Amino acid sequence: MKLYIGNLPFSATEAKVREMLEQYGALQSFDWITDRDTGRPRGFCFAEMDNADADAAIKALNSKDFGGRNLKVNEARPRNDRRRKRSW
Repeated sequence: MKLYIGNLPFSATEAKVREMLEQYGALQSFDWITDRDTGRPRGFCFAEMDNADADAAIKALNSKDFGGRNLKVNEARPRNDRRRKRSW
């Protein structure tokens, strides 16, 4: 299962987030999202884990305080399912 981990504080590091997730199981993949122009973290990432491990991570980490912010951890939606907000 692919997870979305959002609302990360900008002080979060890839190593800290990986370590937090690995408490619930092995990571099959991990994508740390950075800004294309500045290279700075965008405040979210994606991780892939076995379904049982991913479910445990969601239950334990969703809404958990991490660096002063409440994490958003849920199953990632496919790119084509995302709804775009229009700014007119």
